[in-house]
Amino acid sequence: MMMATERLAGRGLLWAIVGGLVLLVGVVAIVIAVITSQQASPNPTTGGLPGTPSPSVSESPPVDDPVVDATVEENGWVAEPVTTDPDAYIRAALAAASSFDTTQATRDEWLTYLDSWFTPDTRYASEADQRAELAAAQLELRQGVVLPEAEWDSLASEDGRVLADVAGNVELVPVPDDESSDMAIGTADVVLRFTREDDAGAESSYDETVRVSVQVLCGARSVPTPDSGQQAGDCKVVRYFTEPMEP
Repeated sequence: MMMATERLAGRGLLWAIVGGLVLLVGVVAIVIAVITSQQASPNPTTGGLPGTPSPSVSESPPVDDPVVDATVEENGWVAEPVTTDPDAYIRAALAAASSFDTTQATRDEWLTYLDSWFTPDTRYASEADQRAELAAAQLELRQGVVLPEAEWDSLASEDGRVLADVAGNVELVPVPDDESSDMAIGTADVVLRFTREDDAGAESSYDETVRVSVQVLCGARSVPTPDSGQQAGDCKVVRYFTEPMEP
């Protein structure tokens, strides 16, 4: 009877050992599976495999300075900038008054476009006076500032164009009787590059330098171009001068 009991006890111990080994193997298998899964799966914090460098985040390309309408450049015109910086705006305004392409648009179309740069002179209290001064400033632009019609026609007969660029510094002076101090007169040398085409289709270019002045308003009472990104306070043209306004 004792021997039978010993044999049963021995078998129980054997099964306990076997069961323990099976349990140990199972645990080891689970651990290996977990480790293998972690090595094969992408690292959620980097988006890549462990040990590989995280991909660099590419910076967004720089955004060009905003303008009212970039499509006007197809006509050889200068796009009006949306800015509160008098120096930057004056440079563009001076170039705009002399940049055009006779093969892309008429003189009247170009001048109508330049009208959109203007805002009323806020030194005048009444709206009627402001409208009158605005009309006078736009007429002055046509009659004494831009290329005369006869010269335009001559240039157009040779499929000509002009590209203007401000050379050097812009000299700023305050505007008389401007209590807001939001106005300025800017004067600078403008280099005009004329390009013409002869009967054989060959182009020739030459430069002329002129000194020009423009009065701008960069304050809360400026009137933005409708349906554009401009806002009240952005710079606008008040007047071009027939003669440079030196300090």
